[in-house]
Amino acid sequence: MIVSVHQPQYLPWLGYFDKIARCDTFIFLDNVQFKKNEWQNRNKIKTDKKYQWLSVPVIHRFGQKIHEVEINNTVRWGKKHLHALVTNYSKAPFFKEHLDFLAKTYDQEWKRLVDINLHLIRYLVRTLGIWNKKFLLASDYQSREGPTERLVDLCKQVDAGVYLSGQDGAKYLDLDEFKREGIQVIFQNYKHPLYPQLFGDFEPYLSIVDLLFNCGPESLSILKKGG
Repeated sequence: MIVSVHQPQYLPWLGYFDKIARCDTFIFLDNVQFKKNEWQNRNKIKTDKKYQWLSVPVIHRFGQKIHEVEINNTVRWGKKHLHALVTNYSKAPFFKEHLDFLAKTYDQEWKRLVDINLHLIRYLVRTLGIWNKKFLLASDYQSREGPTERLVDLCKQVDAGVYLSGQDGAKYLDLDEFKREGIQVIFQNYKHPLYPQLFGDFEPYLSIVDLLFNCGPESLSILKKGG
């Protein structure tokens, strides 16, 4: 069984879903330190001025775990995000198919960041047509704190024979530790594919919604070209 582990991100990019597509079990690493203004609470969409950040405002303290971080709902961020998506994608061929879901999602008052992130990711996985994946939360398991030790512990508890790492994992993982536990490590090497976009020149490394709104049912096959 192939397992991959990653922090729950906000409207993630294509490579995130490539990892999901290539594994059997995907573990959301929600019990590590939250890093503000990385990918856990923001992402980019295409605009006529290249791109725009969509950031979820959060209330957090230093050292707080991802699953503990709350959203700052004194800011009307949901309305702003929906407006940005409508403004920039209303002319995309497949945007209207998702508008009802988006409107309902952004109309809710989400308390924790992890909850809206998981809600969006699960919807995007289903919409892309990625099936038969098991999703787990790291916070439901006991694990050591070291980056390698944590991943080894998670893999052992779900009986994984193979760990699918991101490309940067080669820089910090102790591969001998995995080998001692009988776990093979393979690395993702994702090359961003091209696809039709609005607004001129192609802009890579955007949220997956850019692909989905522009390419609809072809999105998964385009996504897999990068793998």
